[in-house]
Formats: sequence, structure tokens, C-alpha cells
Amino acid sequence: MNLFSAEALVGAAYIVAALLFILSLAGLSKHETSRAGVTYGIIGMAIALIATVGVSISGAWGDPAATTGIVLLFAAVIVGAAIGLWRARVVEMTGMPELIALLHSFVGLAAVIVGWNGHLNPPALTGALSDIHHAEVFIGVFIGAVTFTGSIVAYLKLSAKISSKPLMLPGKNVLNVLALAAFLVLTVWYVIDSQLWLLIAVTVVALALGWHLVASIGGGDMPVVVSMLNSYSGWAAAAAGFLLNNDLLIVTGALVGSSGAYLSYIMCKAMNRSFFSVILGGFGIVATRGDEEEHGEHREVNAEEVARMLQGAKSVVITPGYGMAVAQAQYPVAELTSRLRDHGVDVRFGIHPVAGRLPGHMNVLLAEAKVPYDIVLEMDEVNDDLAATSVVLVIGANDTVNPAAAEDPGSPIAGMPVLRVWEAENVVVFKRSMASGYAGVQNPLFFRDNAQMLFGDAKERVEDILRAL
Repeated sequence: MNLFSAEALVGAAYIVAALLFILSLAGLSKHETSRAGVTYGIIGMAIALIATVGVSISGAWGDPAATTGIVLLFAAVIVGAAIGLWRARVVEMTGMPELIALLHSFVGLAAVIVGWNGHLNPPALTGALSDIHHAEVFIGVFIGAVTFTGSIVAYLKLSAKISSKPLMLPGKNVLNVLALAAFLVLTVWYVIDSQLWLLIAVTVVALALGWHLVASIGGGDMPVVVSMLNSYSGWAAAAAGFLLNNDLLIVTGALVGSSGAYLSYIMCKAMNRSFFSVILGGFGIVATRGDEEEHGEHREVNAEEVARMLQGAKSVVITPGYGMAVAQAQYPVAELTSRLRDHGVDVRFGIHPVAGRLPGHMNVLLAEAKVPYDIVLEMDEVNDDLAATSVVLVIGANDTVNPAAAEDPGSPIAGMPVLRVWEAENVVVFKRSMASGYAGVQNPLFFRDNAQMLFGDAKERVEDILRAL
């Protein structure tokens, strides 16, 4: 075989791209190497696109009938690149979770389209190979359709276009099991006799299942849903790779699917959820809802009082949440951190694994504001030190610092590991109002004797504190 044939060059390019994707995942595992990890991923994707477009052009060279396909290919690349650049430029950090969920839906939809194309334009196969192809078509369509509607529901919940409360249909777990059983029966039937109506049936079942899986999950668990859908989209891409006979798509899909599943497992441990319940979408209602009424009188404090409190503190822990992202308070928070450290105050950050609505959301915000990596600690690294902390500033966090998780067995977040900020000497909670958090659960922390509320926009209040200092 000619070593410089189009197929050989594309194969080599795909190997290089796959290695770069692996390096990208490795780089993204640490703050210090995350920028390099993103760069590796960009280069790998560029190589994969150039190789794929190149082999498509070479294969169609001199074939007038393929000209239309090449034109459509370039049109798709240009349109997709333009939309991607536009969304990346205009999206706020607070909008990243729903944007990622929406991107997952595109992967699922693509897998469905590829699967349907595999049915409508089947390759010339016989015997066992034909059966394998039929199974690939059916499984690819199922995974893709579940990913598509599940991601759409996640997008709608994260963007507050629909309620974040879990859908409570009677016998919801039975419905999920029946849908999976129907998928298995239809798959066997389709492999034996590949009729179009069977593919239509499984598409409808999968679309309904994806919608129901995510709709049944409450808002407090949505960060896990995002990582779960990330895994689903990877497996959908791998299924499309088998149908298209594209090795790189198979490898990339497997990388995304396995890494997303592992991230979901880590986050489930952080939230005291069952990993298998997450996969089945059954963890939206894990306990009966506790009392959401206020648990006493809260105390208010102003910026000047907080400034005096910080001036006399030996150690300060800041626990950020989604409210910090909404207010874009990370920059004044970084300035406050720098000023306190210059005056000898030990300042650290405590990051809950699901703070915000996306894994690593707070870490990215703080890195953007140039907060030193070494003082940004995970929950397990800082929790045991909170009892010896002078002041904890809770900036926009709610469910991740809720004592009900540890003390109220009837709470929807019962058993979820949280930052034990109430053990500190003083707690200042930055909030716009006394409203409950994204999970819809009242927070008894607000009424503790050592807790005080600082109401208003988080960015403005931190700037007030800086002026007072």
C-alpha cells in the first residue's frame, strides 16, 4: 500500500488527534495545566476536521455527482463555526451550564440522523454483519434520542424557562423500566426483521424516556445531570462512529462517554447519590420534602460591620456559589482576598463539588479573576478547618452550605455532604433575599446565632466592604 495514500494520511492524522484528545483530558484535570489541555483539544479537533474534509474532497475528486456533497460539507462547517464563535463570544459564565446542555442535544440529534441514514441507505451486508449493522442503527438511535430530549429539558431547567422542580408522575420508575424493556424487545425484533416502523417506535420511546429521565430530576441535582448527559453524548458519538466506520469518532466518543461517567460518579459521591439511580434518572426525589417555613428570626448586617469583622479576623474562608456568578462578583472578591492577605489574614476558598450549576464552575470564575490556585480548596480539604475559622463569607451559595443536609432526614438534600460553615465563629451570608435556593429548600443556616445576612447584589456589597476597609 502507498504509505502516502489518502487513507494512510487520514489514519495517521486520526491517531495524532486521538492522542491530543487524551492529553487534553489529562490537562483539564488540574488548574495549572487546564489552559494547555484546552489547547491540545483545539489542535486535535482542527487536525480531525482538516483530515476528514481532505479525504472527502480527494474521494470525490473528478466525480461531478459528489460536488453537491462537498459544497454542503463546506457550508455546514462554515455555518457551524460561525454559530460556535458567536455563542462563545456572547455567552456569560452564568450561561455556560445551559449552553453545554444545548450542545449535548446537538450530538444526540446527530446520532439519531446518522442512525436513520444507516437504515434508509444500508450498506451491502449479509448474515451476521447485517445483524450487527442493524443493532448499531437501533442502539445509536436510542442513545442519541435519549441524549437529545434529555439535554433539551436540562437546558430549559438551567435557563429557568421551565420549573426546576422534579416531575412526579405516578410510578415514574416503572415507566423508565418499561421503556428500557421495550427498547430491548424492539432491538431483537429489529435485528431479526428491520422494518421502518420498529425504528420509528424506538425513536419515539427514546425521545419520551430522555424527556422523562431529566424532567424527574430536581434543580439541586442538575450539575450531575449535565455531566451525565455529557457521558450520554459521548456514547451517542461512539455509536455514530460505528455506523460511519470512523475510528476517531469511536475513540473520541468513548473518551467523552467514559470521562463523563467517571465525573458523574465523583459528583454522585459528593452529593451522596446512587450512581445507578443517576443513570436511570431516579434520583430526583430521594426524600420527602421537609418544612420550608422560616426557622426563626434572621439578623441583618451592613458592609461597614462586615469590614470591621474582617479586620479583626485571623482566618477567613469564602464559599462561593451560583449567586457570585450571576453578580459577576469574582473580581471584587479577588481584590478583597488580596487586600486581606496583605494585612496578614489567612484567606482561603472552600469549593463544593457542585457549587454553581456546572462542575468546576466556581474554579473557572476564580481563575478568571486571578485568585491564586493554592488557596482554592475542595470541600474535603477545608471542612475540618471551619470550626477554627474566624469568619466565613457565603457569597451566593445556598444548598451547598445547608445544615438540613446533615440534620434533617426529611430534607430533599438529606445526606448530601455540605460545607459545614455553621461551625465557624461568624458567618456572613450574601443574598438578594430570604428566598430558598435552586433546590427549593429553606436553609436553617440563615437563622443560626452566629450567622448574619448581608442583603443586596453580591458585587455591590463586596465593593462596599472594600471601601469600608
